Amino acid sequence: MSPSKAAAKQGERRSEKELKSAGLKATGPRMRILELFEDALVNGPNRHLTAEDVYKQLVAEEFDVGLATVYRVLSQFESAGLIVRRYFGNDRATYEMDDGSHHDHIVCTRCGRVEEFVDEEIERRQREIAHRLGFELEDHALSLYGICEECRKKEKARRT
Repeated sequence: MSPSKAAAKQGERRSEKELKSAGLKATGPRMRILELFEDALVNGPNRHLTAEDVYKQLVAEEFDVGLATVYRVLSQFESAGLIVRRYFGNDRATYEMDDGSHHDHIVCTRCGRVEEFVDEEIERRQREIAHRLGFELEDHALSLYGICEECRKKEKARRT
């Protein structure tokens, strides 16, 4: 077996184990959708995928699955704790693998690009504020919104 086939087989076994440990049957669509999120987590420039992104990728691979199935699988994955659903200032859900690590987001209000960041000073200040206000902090989500450098350049070019 070639190294790339062996790696693919190993990834398939890992995905199958994750699905079974979440109480889900390892069907073809579930396996491939989970693999897309695993690939995005490890290799992708963008960890955040919409249902439409997933559907388009499956169609491009000639995978026989409908958009309704993609939504149903994403809902199952969210309930099982495999992925997290986020809304970044619009009504379109974005999903990412739940890898257990905390991070915050900055979102371009023009193109929708999402970047992740971790800042210990921001984390410390949030804990201080919660304490000062008498709260025991359980969780939080911070999303910043702005215009990315690429979109600012495009807007500047249009004006000139």
